[in-house]
Amino acid sequence: MFRWLPLVWANLRRRKLRLICTFASIMLAFLMFGMLDALRTSLSQAVTLAGQDRLMCMSKVNITVSLPRAYYEKVKAVPGVRAVAPFSWFGGVYKDAKQQIQVLATDPDAIMAVYPELKLKPGVLEAWKNDRQGIVVGPALAAAYQWKVGDRIPMRSDIWRKLNGADTWDFNIVGIYDASGTGVDRSTIYFQYDYFNESLQYGKDQTGWMVVRVANPAESDTLAARIDSMFANSASETKTSTERAMIKQFLDQVGNIGRILVSVTLAVFFTMLLVTSNTMAQSVSERTNEIGVLKTLGFGGPSILQLVLMESLLLTFAGGLVGLGLAWLFAGGVADSIKDYFPVFKLSVGTLLVGVSLMLAFGVVTGLWPALTAMRLKIVDALRKV
Repeated sequence: MFRWLPLVWANLRRRKLRLICTFASIMLAFLMFGMLDALRTSLSQAVTLAGQDRLMCMSKVNITVSLPRAYYEKVKAVPGVRAVAPFSWFGGVYKDAKQQIQVLATDPDAIMAVYPELKLKPGVLEAWKNDRQGIVVGPALAAAYQWKVGDRIPMRSDIWRKLNGADTWDFNIVGIYDASGTGVDRSTIYFQYDYFNESLQYGKDQTGWMVVRVANPAESDTLAARIDSMFANSASETKTSTERAMIKQFLDQVGNIGRILVSVTLAVFFTMLLVTSNTMAQSVSERTNEIGVLKTLGFGGPSILQLVLMESLLLTFAGGLVGLGLAWLFAGGVADSIKDYFPVFKLSVGTLLVGVSLMLAFGVVTGLWPALTAMRLKIVDALRKV
């Protein structure tokens, strides 16, 4: 079969412009398939990377409504709770309003107990606890603003005010945390809740939400129900669910991302199929007399069928492999720049295998009908068109 490749290649190059356009359509289709599937996989991984042993407890109304700080102590005392970390949204603005930064007030010991994947260098935790104005910053922020340990930076809040009416807090950078290869955001600033709370003009002794680390992940749902029952019928009822469920719920609010991406991919592939099928049909139609000559020289119907299918498969695989290769390069190139939002952005082995399977299927589908037509063509009818 492979001895016929020169003949197949010569047939493909018969109309160079048509070949280039068809090749480009196949390449772009598989490039888009690779990038969209990498995005879909990354979103799925974001849910998977969420801690199985963590719960998020927030107001039943929504996350913007604060909870009494006293809830923190009560949740800590619930049997089965391993650790609890309170969080309050600061609304950080650095230098100007265009530079919005995620700044969270929390308890140093608590956040380290709830997020063990968040790493600090030796001595940093103690330095943070001993400095009321101390902060630890994400590596992405440190690189973006060229911050280093020992810097003192001002941070304005667009939500909170201090006792004197000012909206700017001063912080000392005591450490840069490491969260490589985890689901923890790498562009966040954490500072001490006590410093935040004692400075507030209003809204004291409140917390935005709590993250609960459970001792037994199998009991997460039971523990969540138990926590919510403690505050049922109170002025501040809670809604507690697993961290994974919260992330999934957030993604579902945007829409069924997987279905949207699959729909776009199917539309692109359908267009590619029309273009490739038309190319193959025209190619066979233009070579009717040549097919008759081949049959006269002894090429049987099965051989003609194989020749046309090889032409279709070669075209599809060439464009598809180049497209997937470009998608693999692009995904690897942008992975570092977007890892704060998509921790795992790459083409998986499964995506590559599906891509190759689609190339085979599309090659057969687009070439089968022209191949059957050529196989059934009678020598007399073919030579009549000479």
